[in-house]
Amino acid sequence: MSVPFRISAPRAGALLLAALSLSASAAAPQVRTQPGYYRLALGSFEVTALSDGVLRIEPTKLLQGRSSAEIVADLTKAHLKEPVDTSMNAFLVNTGTKLVLIDTGGGGGMADGGKLLQSLANAGYAPAQVDEIYITHMHGDHLGNLAKDGTPMFPNAIVRADKADAAFWLDEATADAAPEDRRGSFKVARDAFAPYVKTGRFKPFDGATELVPGIRSVARHGHTPGHSSYVVESGGQKLEVIGDMIHVGAVQFAHPEVVIGFDRDSKQAAADRREAFDAAAKDGRLVAAAHLSFPGIGYIDADGSGYRWVPVNYAPVR
Repeated sequence: MSVPFRISAPRAGALLLAALSLSASAAAPQVRTQPGYYRLALGSFEVTALSDGVLRIEPTKLLQGRSSAEIVADLTKAHLKEPVDTSMNAFLVNTGTKLVLIDTGGGGGMADGGKLLQSLANAGYAPAQVDEIYITHMHGDHLGNLAKDGTPMFPNAIVRADKADAAFWLDEATADAAPEDRRGSFKVARDAFAPYVKTGRFKPFDGATELVPGIRSVARHGHTPGHSSYVVESGGQKLEVIGDMIHVGAVQFAHPEVVIGFDRDSKQAAADRREAFDAAAKDGRLVAAAHLSFPGIGYIDADGSGYRWVPVNYAPVR
């Protein structure tokens, strides 16, 4: 004979309270931030992608060499529409003897930026531990967390960038001669670098240079006068941090001839992209990009007249 299932009054009350608690929890505002870091091993090195947040851009207004209708079609194919959230990524390399940060994001003054230092903390590091900082180029969305109100955010770091970028962006005469609507970008660069210049901790380099064992710069000067990528190599594995050689992956992988209005020399910028992407497709190196969807690390394969992006597979560091 079956016995009817009954819940005692005390137990029924407990279940009701639990249900109410769950309902209240589900209705509570959810945290709207991401962890902001992703770590992988590269030979004996440790590489950590750090998020500074996102920019919102309108590719139809910025990209050149493809019609607006074609760009919209490319975005639609990738399940995107304008404005597009575009990551601001930086990359921390622990060589075992040096802690090197490549780029610093845009900082709190730029759209949804200013998350780099929290991402760094989430990854288990403090700004004072960073030994060297390599800047791909001196646009504001790559150096925004270097300093705040004249104070260096990385008090023990040596900062490095190509001397051609320094000669352009840090020169007051060049800034004065620039169109008025662009002079603010020069001031942002000068303010970011000022505390490091003042203390002798800005050390520019000239073109291809080994900066520390396992990390070397490569001259990719199309985007800005001294735009550089950084090749990180350990244990036969290689990764190239490419800075601004691509902004809108949904368009520019398939159509690498498409350039962006921020390029100083669009012809050279397109050639830089081809050279870097061909090298990556040929030798299978990892690529880390500032403006591909976080963590911005993956592989590039040749695909007809263009390329195909293969994001890195999620895996724990072993």
